[in-house]
Amino acid sequence: MLRETYPYYLANKAVFANADLAVTDKYSGEVATRVAMADTGVIDSAIEWAVRAEKPLAAMPPYERQAVLNHCVQRFQERFEELAEALCIEAGKPIKDARGEVSRLIDTFRVAAEESVRIDGEVLNLEISARARGYRGFVKRVPVGACSFISPFNFPLNLAAHKVAPAIAAGCPFVLKPASRTPIGALIIAEVLAETDLPKGAFSVLPCHREGADLFTVDDRFKLLSFTGSPAVGWDLKARAGRKKVVLELGGNAACVVDADADLDDAVERLIFGAFYQSGQSCIGVQRIFGHAAIYDELKQRLVERTKQLKKGDPKEEETFIGPMISEGEATRLHNWIKEGVEKGGTLLCGGNRDGAMLDPTLMEGVPKGCAVVEEEAFGPVAVLAPFEDFDAVLAQVNDSAFGLQAGIFTRDLYKAQQAWDELHVGGVIIGDVPSWRVDNMPYGGVKDSGLGREGIRWAIADMTEERLMVIRTPQT
Repeated sequence: MLRETYPYYLANKAVFANADLAVTDKYSGEVATRVAMADTGVIDSAIEWAVRAEKPLAAMPPYERQAVLNHCVQRFQERFEELAEALCIEAGKPIKDARGEVSRLIDTFRVAAEESVRIDGEVLNLEISARARGYRGFVKRVPVGACSFISPFNFPLNLAAHKVAPAIAAGCPFVLKPASRTPIGALIIAEVLAETDLPKGAFSVLPCHREGADLFTVDDRFKLLSFTGSPAVGWDLKARAGRKKVVLELGGNAACVVDADADLDDAVERLIFGAFYQSGQSCIGVQRIFGHAAIYDELKQRLVERTKQLKKGDPKEEETFIGPMISEGEATRLHNWIKEGVEKGGTLLCGGNRDGAMLDPTLMEGVPKGCAVVEEEAFGPVAVLAPFEDFDAVLAQVNDSAFGLQAGIFTRDLYKAQQAWDELHVGGVIIGDVPSWRVDNMPYGGVKDSGLGREGIRWAIADMTEERLMVIRTPQT
């Protein structure tokens, strides 16, 4: 069970300032707990403390930062079920998916611990001409300084971890704003970090109102802003961020191609997972499915049969696959998109019903171009099917999107796999699986409206550090 109240964390310390933020159980709709909210003055103080912590945190030896991260791994393992239950309640995430996210949280901190002691530099040969004789160059990576992090509601633990863990590894103080709908996971991470010997000001975790959050974007004391969320918000933040580095992990309407030679048994199971796990609320959830004409009818039939078998209901029950969306408003939005797709000529194959925040897993076909359910990010349990005959043409269809996060290709043809890798305008091409697949040490991010930069521990550390050159001249006699 969740506690009655949770604090925010200012400069490494828990502060029970108020209980202004009500966090609901997303299945029952009832208030599950209350959380302290930070105002503009608190946020300003957190930034000042982060700046003060820049020098002592940068001076921490890598093995000490590694010890902090390893402590987190141990404590998350000890608190595994507590973390999973919190996710289940605050995000409405089915308990099996919640446990999977806790496992990924642990993986992310474990990989960060490993990377913290191998942030290496380079020796440069500068003697490229006679005038450079006797000169040697050395490059090391140093922390950029205080970082601003804004994390989303759909992976409250792991997407916060993908900012927090590399920051500790790199030696960057940070101030994190978790999503107001799902702040508990980030606050538990802060509670564990507070058990360590990080310098005062090394971290603050501050749920806050949107108006107060403006400092996370515009304050020039921050040297980097990392935001995960919607494209409209993300690009606006970048426009207002000033001189700081900006990393954006935004949205998608991920496509998956099932070629004629695919193993349908395998492809169907993976597509069901990719489209409907955690009620489709993933930026790499399968939204567009293209099946080769030779297998399209069988693929469609199998997908419909499996979709109808999915159990929806209370996410705390072990067999539940489909839980509630994050809010009734979001479920209503997507329900309206489904109805628009049908009104404009699409066919509803299964699902399409809504009860409050619960939206049935839905498959459609024949939805025309221009409809929101194929053009925009659905971020819910719906996928749209379409047949194809020509592989070149279907790759063009995948590219015909404002988004470009990841794509999945089920094919046994090595040359088609390479062609997809060469031609698809996405951040990642997943062969033999759905675009929803991610492991936490790989470079992850998108192009076009899907974002800027890459997450994944090593790549995040690169963003949170900068190269500093030293040149040594040896006098020539």
